[in-house]
Amino acid sequence: MIKVVEADKGFKVWWHLTRPHTLTASFVPVLLGTSMALSINHETIHFGLFFAMLIASMLIQAATNMFNEYYDYKLGLDNENSVGIGGTIVRHGVAPKTIMAIALSFYGIAMLLGVYICAMTSWWLVAVGLVCMLIGYLYTGGPYPIAYSPFGELVSGAVMGMGIVLIAFFIQTGDVTADAVIISVPSMILVGAIMLSNNIRDIVGDTEGGRKTMAILVGRRNAVTVLAAFFVVSYIWIIGLVIIGHLTPWALLVLLSAKKPAEAIKLFRAKEQPLEVMPAMKNTAQTNTIFGFLLAIGLLISYFI
Repeated sequence: MIKVVEADKGFKVWWHLTRPHTLTASFVPVLLGTSMALSINHETIHFGLFFAMLIASMLIQAATNMFNEYYDYKLGLDNENSVGIGGTIVRHGVAPKTIMAIALSFYGIAMLLGVYICAMTSWWLVAVGLVCMLIGYLYTGGPYPIAYSPFGELVSGAVMGMGIVLIAFFIQTGDVTADAVIISVPSMILVGAIMLSNNIRDIVGDTEGGRKTMAILVGRRNAVTVLAAFFVVSYIWIIGLVIIGHLTPWALLVLLSAKKPAEAIKLFRAKEQPLEVMPAMKNTAQTNTIFGFLLAIGLLISYFI
């Protein structure tokens, strides 16, 4: 039975269910892939495809978050004191089946948008889109959830980081080039960093719940070091591409975001309690957002200038 929430809190309940801080992991790659299409291939941007891809990606991300909340509740990993969850089930009494129904409806809308995208570009994207949606479900659903394994960062980075960038690039250009793959690498790494920061925060609860995340396997201290390496490699990657002439110096705008990952690592090393490290997770998510946005801006400036 659904618990009735106060009117002035109702929207917040459903908004938190989507875990809005994670939606940038779907928004930024679409923007980046589209900017790459304009900058690298000098394509005329089809804004209908851009917005369809953007909305579909965000719906799939939100649905994935809901699957996460549903299955974490079913497996007993979430309770009223859990940090970083939507909390609609354990705090607000929303029926789990309602969460699943909303997630599936989001998938349905994303599929309709996918039909439009495929009709305008290539029907081969049907297979790609279905794989992405299946992975979104299997991330926390199914008999062997990806999120409970050491491969969560790799899979989320490959799909939400590089995969979405390349799809956004493809629907504008009709091709996937080596340049597009190379430039999308930092996006892949930084989306993985968001997942790793989440697993670092939850390392105690996940261990008790039987998960085998990378953070658990390597230990908290080493996991923070890996997170720092993710950040460093992302920035060095762009600097290297500028040095070899693969990108213009405008791409170095990404360096303006360097304060965020530095603050995240500093806090993760100083604090361990989930509530205390929430700002570090926020900084990690913001790194992905600002880095990708600045890289997209750099690509656009280099095109127009």
